[in-house]
Amino acid sequence: MTLCLIFIFLYFFIFLLLNFTSFFEIRITGSRLLVAGLMALESKSSSRCTTETAKGTHVLEIVGYSLEKGLGIGKFVQSAIFTVGGYDWTLRFYPDGANISYADCVCVSVSRDLTGKSKGVARASCDLRLVNKDTGLPKSIWYPSQPTPSVFDYNNRVFPECGGSIERSELELEASEYIKDDSLTIECVLTVIKQSQVTKTTGSSEIKVSSSNLSDHFGKLLLEGKGSDVTFSVGGETFAAHKIILAARSPVFEAEMYGGMKEGKAESITVEDMQPAAFKALLHFVYTDSLPDVGDFGGDDYVEMIRHLLVAADRYAMDRLKLICQNILGKNLAMETLATTLALADHHNCDRLKEACIEFIASKDEMDALMATQGYSNLKRTCPSVLIDVFEKASRLRRA
Repeated sequence: MTLCLIFIFLYFFIFLLLNFTSFFEIRITGSRLLVAGLMALESKSSSRCTTETAKGTHVLEIVGYSLEKGLGIGKFVQSAIFTVGGYDWTLRFYPDGANISYADCVCVSVSRDLTGKSKGVARASCDLRLVNKDTGLPKSIWYPSQPTPSVFDYNNRVFPECGGSIERSELELEASEYIKDDSLTIECVLTVIKQSQVTKTTGSSEIKVSSSNLSDHFGKLLLEGKGSDVTFSVGGETFAAHKIILAARSPVFEAEMYGGMKEGKAESITVEDMQPAAFKALLHFVYTDSLPDVGDFGGDDYVEMIRHLLVAADRYAMDRLKLICQNILGKNLAMETLATTLALADHHNCDRLKEACIEFIASKDEMDALMATQGYSNLKRTCPSVLIDVFEKASRLRRA
């Protein structure tokens, strides 16, 4: 009996111990998860610092400039006291230079007034100018190109060199614009930097904006033909389109659709002398501002289609498409078709493509090969003036 009680007691004790351990592990695990969650939280804040400034202008007119000459190096004529930003200032004019280094110059400086009541430290930047007597416009004579603020400490009598200069020979020229009737006008624009203020601003989250899919939507509109109000018949194929979009993209289409031409009233328009593939590519560009995929076109076939597309672009006055076609043809020049491309460029006023053809001829130095092509014979018969231009420019390029 006693032995049974002992076994029961041990069983109960082990049961409690195991459950207490599991409970303790759960609490620890939960605490760790809580700490990890707290560590994952990230805060973002921002602030803005703005600096207040006070700006003032003081004009000092030196009447009888010639009488001040010979005053001595380091000697100055001082302006009346003026106040900017709560501090008193004076302007100093040195007719014989502020020191020996500036003996050949006329100098001007700005300084804190020592007799005034305003004390403490002031930070300020100044722009010292001479006023043109004819126009009234000032010319800066501050020697740093972009003056930075200087510290004017009244208590410690620390005054930085804050001034400008101009060579006396330049100032006193007979044609000088600054001295008239023996009078010189000096202008000082003083900016006092006051206390900066820091304010807390609300944080802003950057929201990523997807790229524009406008061309995709318009391309789908062309493909599905929803709401179309005009069709084109080109080489036995039919293309549906929207008058308002065509008119917005091409002045020729605009004249056809809304300019009183008979095509504007028609729901179906026949386009002569154009390949269906070229017109299809033209419409694709009208709606998407891009060329369609090459698709089934091979190298030579693609170049040939681009030639027809260039003609279409010129016909409908679509200059950007015309330049794109010129660029493609200029990168795919070949001696066998060069004369044909050159004739095309001349006929449709494609100056850049024409120059590319001439540079290609000059770089290859293969005029004999060009003259052996059928395209050259056609060009010689139809556009002889172009060949003269080609020979002249190619000759100049080879000599360069």
